[in-house]
Amino acid sequence: MIKKRRDPVEHAAMPGLKDDLQEGRITRRDFLRYATLLGVSTTAAYKLANTVNNGESFLMPTAQAASMPKGGTLRISMRVQEIHSPHTFSWLSESNIFRGSNEYLTYTDYQNVTHPALVESWDVSDDIRSWTLNLRKWKWHSGRDFTADDVIWNIKRCLDPATGSSVLGLMKGYMMDDAGENLWDANAIEKVDDHTVRMNLKTANVAIPEHLFHYPMAIIDPDEGGKFGPGSNGTSVFDLVEFKLGEKAVLKARKGAQHWKGGPYLDSIEWIDLGDDPSAQLAAFASGQVHGAYSAPVGQQDAYATLAGYNLMSASTAGTGVLRGQCDVAPFDDPRVRKAMRLAVDTKQALAVAHRGVGAAGEHHHVCPIHPDYHELPFMARDVAASKALLAEAGYPDGVEIGGIACKKDPPWELAAVEVMVEQMKEAGIKAEIDLLPSSEFWGIWDKAPLGFTSWAHRPLGFMVLGLAYRSGVPWNESHFSDAEFDSTLTQAEGIADARERSKLIGKLETIMQERGPIVQPIWLGRFTPWSENVLGFNMHPTQYIFSHELALKS
Repeated sequence: MIKKRRDPVEHAAMPGLKDDLQEGRITRRDFLRYATLLGVSTTAAYKLANTVNNGESFLMPTAQAASMPKGGTLRISMRVQEIHSPHTFSWLSESNIFRGSNEYLTYTDYQNVTHPALVESWDVSDDIRSWTLNLRKWKWHSGRDFTADDVIWNIKRCLDPATGSSVLGLMKGYMMDDAGENLWDANAIEKVDDHTVRMNLKTANVAIPEHLFHYPMAIIDPDEGGKFGPGSNGTSVFDLVEFKLGEKAVLKARKGAQHWKGGPYLDSIEWIDLGDDPSAQLAAFASGQVHGAYSAPVGQQDAYATLAGYNLMSASTAGTGVLRGQCDVAPFDDPRVRKAMRLAVDTKQALAVAHRGVGAAGEHHHVCPIHPDYHELPFMARDVAASKALLAEAGYPDGVEIGGIACKKDPPWELAAVEVMVEQMKEAGIKAEIDLLPSSEFWGIWDKAPLGFTSWAHRPLGFMVLGLAYRSGVPWNESHFSDAEFDSTLTQAEGIADARERSKLIGKLETIMQERGPIVQPIWLGRFTPWSENVLGFNMHPTQYIFSHELALKS
C-alpha cells in the first residue's frame, strides 16, 4: 500500500524543484504549479516559494467572502449550447453553465495552479504512478453522501470508449490497455474506502489533478445515467432551473446552500445567447442588458473601451485555432501535402490581419510559448518555393485542390484567419474554398468534416492538448492523425516531472508536428472580455471558465 503523504513530508521530486527555484531555473508560478500537483497544499507551496497568497487566488478567500454583497441576478452573454451529456462536452460554454450546479474533483485557477475541490487533497507516490484521492465529506443536492463509488463510476464512464468522452485522450496512455478498449489493470481505479480513491497508472503522469479538471471530466449523479438538464442532481450551490437551446439558461441559488469557499452571493444567473452577430452583444452592453460576457471579438476592443461602467479583462492564453485535414482522406493522407500547406502560410501576417496582432504567431505544433515545457524551435517561416517543391514531390506539380474549409463566423477572427490562409495558399498552388456555416450547424460537424478550422482552448501544460487532439484513436482527434512515434514520445513526456527534461521530449513532438503533423496553426490568441464594474469576484481565466459561486453584484 502507498503510504499517504501529508505536509511537511516531501515528495521525492520536491528537493529538485526547490533547487530549480533557488537557482532561477523555474519561475515561482511554475514552482507553485508543480508543487501543488505533487500533493503539497497551496498554503505550504506559497511558504516554500517564500511568497504569500496576495488574494489573487481564483477561489475567493473566506475572509473576503464574508464581506461580499448578497442578492441580485447576474446576466452573462454566452452561447447556450447542448448540455445533454456532460461527459461528452465539446465546448467550454457548456461547462460554465454546468459548473454552477456541479463541482469537479479539482480546480485549476487563473494562474494555472491546481487546487482541491471535491477531492480535498491528494497524495502521489514517488514514481508518480499511484495517486490517492482523498474526497471531501460532501452531499449531493438530494441529501445523499458524495462517495468513492460516485467518483469511480464517473471516471470509468469517461474512459469507456462507447461514451465518446475526450477524457480518453488525456488518460488513454496511462489508464487503458494497448488496444485502448479497457482499463490496463483490474485495479487501475481502486476504492480504498468510502472517501478514498486510488488511481494506479500504467505509466507515470504528472498532470492527474489537472486532467481531473478537464471540463468533460464532470462529476454527475450515477443514478441519472450520464444525462443532465434542469432539475438534475448536483453538488454545487445553484440549481439549473431553465434551459432553452440557443436562447437562455438560468441558475438559481439553492436555499441555505454554502460553498466551502464561500457563496453563493447571487440569487440567480442568466446565461443569454445573443447569436452569431457580434454587434448584438455590443448593443446589449451599451444598453445595460448584460453585466459580462464569456468573450468579445478583438476587433471590437476599441468600441468596448468607450463604454462607461465596464472593465476590459484580459488574459494571456494558449488558446488557438487550427486548419486541419483528415489524414485518412486524400490529399491530406500525404504528409508532404500537409507540410506544404504549413509552408504556404505566413503566420505573422495572419496574426496581424485576423487578430490585430494581439497574441503570437503560430508555429504549427500546438505547444505555446507560455507553456512551462515549451521547447523553442527555429521559427517555421513561410517558404512558397519549398511548398511548391513538396507538392510536386507528392505528385501535384500544378498545384492541388483541397476542397471546402468548414468554419464558422463567430467569433469573427476564425473566418478572418481562414480567409488569410486561403489567399496565402493560392500562391503555392493550394486551392481551397470556404464552407461558412452557422455556429449551431458547425458544432455538430466540427470533428467530422474532411477539412475544417477548429478553435482550441487553453490548457496549462503543453502535452495536454497534444493528447486530446493528436493521440491515435481518441475522440477529439478530429484530424485522424496516427503516428506511433508521436504516441510513444507523448506517453513518455507525460511522466517526467522535471519541466526542463520534459521540454526535450516536447521538442521532439513539436518537430514531428511540423514535419508530418496534421495542422496549419496561424495564431495564438490574446483574450479579452468586458465586465461591469458592479460585478465582484470575477477574474478572467485563460481557459474562459466562469465560476458562479464566486460572483456577486454591488447593490
